[in-house]
Amino acid sequence: MAALIIRIPDGKRERLKDLARARKQSLTKLFDEMATVLLAEYDAETRFLARAARGAGKARRGLRLLAKARGR
Repeated sequence: MAALIIRIPDGKRERLKDLARARKQSLTKLFDEMATVLLAEYDAETRFLARAARGAGKARRGLRLLAKARGR
């Protein structure tokens, strides 16, 4: 396991600490969970785009569905 130092505004740090406390978990665990969610979203989008590229005829429809799912 590695250590990571990040710089964020004090107010945001305090809000994240409050969130972690409300979830009864450490700030480290909160960041680990956030990273897991972001990586899962990235992996899903990457796989989806690769599949869309292979099925060129259906790509536009698939990309519209992806945008809709992402709230765009």
